[in-house]
Amino acid sequence: MIKQPRHRPKRVFENAERLIIECDLSECPHCGQLLKPRNTWHMRKTVQTMGGPVFVGGKTRECANPDCSHSGKHYYASQALMISLPKSTYGLDVLAYIGWQHEHEHKQLVEIQRELNQRGIFINERNTGKLYRQFLAFLGEISAVTKQKLEATSAEHGGLIWAIDALQPEEDGILLYVLYEVLSSTPVAAIQLSQPTAAALIDWLRPCQAMPYPVLATLSDGERAILEALRTCWPKAPHQRCQAHFLNNLVEPVLDYDVELRQRMRQDMGGLPKVPASSGEPSEPEGPPF
Repeated sequence: MIKQPRHRPKRVFENAERLIIECDLSECPHCGQLLKPRNTWHMRKTVQTMGGPVFVGGKTRECANPDCSHSGKHYYASQALMISLPKSTYGLDVLAYIGWQHEHEHKQLVEIQRELNQRGIFINERNTGKLYRQFLAFLGEISAVTKQKLEATSAEHGGLIWAIDALQPEEDGILLYVLYEVLSSTPVAAIQLSQPTAAALIDWLRPCQAMPYPVLATLSDGERAILEALRTCWPKAPHQRCQAHFLNNLVEPVLDYDVELRQRMRQDMGGLPKVPASSGEPSEPEGPPF
């Protein structure tokens, strides 16, 4: 019988994909000047996701305007919350997968744990149950701790910045929508929808809309249902496209063209003779004839 270690061995994922996430904000919400990038990361961890392990690093920015009321304030990469919850090394897609399999496929937690192990995710039954409880809490009412964070953030900054994003744990059309507050990097609520509509998202946002805090801005990608829901709930708040999604949309056609260009170059240059191997002796340049 092999004796199991008392403590969980340290896991090393040498081939983990690196994902460095920039700060969501480019301008200070108080003075409007550009935020200064900082060299330090406010978070760094390796996360097990349904697509494999990912090393996640979040970059920070700060307001360098000495005349700003919040000069020196640090702002974080809140988009990291779409990878995993704070202090968690399992992806948000893993959490959503566990919740969906247990709630809708009626599988036992031990079955889900074995399926995750088969997919290459290191997890035991205890942590599977822990993630399922986090899933239930995330889809439930807003906790008292979260409300306290939102109240403190509103008092410090004069309001909140709401952001919504969605992820798809499986290829079955089920989407997990996540609402988080940008200034405090706080995940607030989530909802699973098989057919997302603006009306469903508006109903989901009603408790947050009723909160007595000013909304400085909203943040999301370009999904129409999300845009309509945010504009309906907070019509006076300015809206900004998520920088990560915006840049990805710009890069996609460039990447397609780059792949096509490389293929054409490979075809055009494939018939060229190979470069002769060097003899190792430097060749002397030919001089003019005497």
